[in-house]
Amino acid sequence: MMEHFVNNELRGRLTKDGIRIYDRPDFAGMHAAGELAARILDDIAAHVFVGQTTDEIDRIITDLVDQAGAKSATIGYKGYQHASCISVNHVVCHGIPGPKKLKDGDILNIDVTVIVDGWYGDTSRMYVAGKLPRKAERLIEVTHDALMRGIEMVKPGNTFGDIGHAIQSYVEAQRMSVVRDFCGHGLGRVFHAPPNVLHYGRPGTGAVLEEGMFFTIEPMVNLGRPETKTLADDWTAVTRDKSLSAQFEHSVGVTAGGCEIFTLSPGGKFYPTWSE
Repeated sequence: MMEHFVNNELRGRLTKDGIRIYDRPDFAGMHAAGELAARILDDIAAHVFVGQTTDEIDRIITDLVDQAGAKSATIGYKGYQHASCISVNHVVCHGIPGPKKLKDGDILNIDVTVIVDGWYGDTSRMYVAGKLPRKAERLIEVTHDALMRGIEMVKPGNTFGDIGHAIQSYVEAQRMSVVRDFCGHGLGRVFHAPPNVLHYGRPGTGAVLEEGMFFTIEPMVNLGRPETKTLADDWTAVTRDKSLSAQFEHSVGVTAGGCEIFTLSPGGKFYPTWSE
């Protein structure tokens, strides 16, 4: 999401760009929150199948959050009433769980954010119901690899433009497109904060990365054109040309020598989940 929310009572300093710098002990809190969010996405894989509803998937996610003694960051957020966003096929992001049943070959992104001891863990990944079509498989491969190429750019001295350029140049070389209307964001003890992490850009532009920055990288990639539109529910974003869309998301923290990924899959299921 594009907006910023900053709690000025938080620890750590702000850069001239308004980006909070966290201390080394804060990494432990982010790892705990990220690990829970990733574990929930590991566990939900068994519940994605033909005939399942996204409502039921969300109900199970809600139960998993409750059982862990954590809180969902999305229930009650701007009136949203679900513990996940589930985006199927041409839905780019912010898909609302509902009663429609998954069909054979449907692909879906499941996005979960939890709060553990005040820290936010935010991650999403792709799933398939039934047999994965080859064109969808290729889209998912490219999206995953684009995320990882972006993460490779995360180290002190690089810029956010370096991250966006790594993602954009790779995706467009595969003749796919990067969504411009949504971006990654800072997080930590708040859900959304500076910076906006664009998934496109020019090398050497944007704020310079510093040790202690926490943010998400979450590219959305379309098989067709990059344009999106938001439906009348004010949440669901879809591709304008109805082409398939995919997304992967990790939360990361900048270290002295690179970065740490807070949302690694405990079971090694971040990609590809459907092969398990």
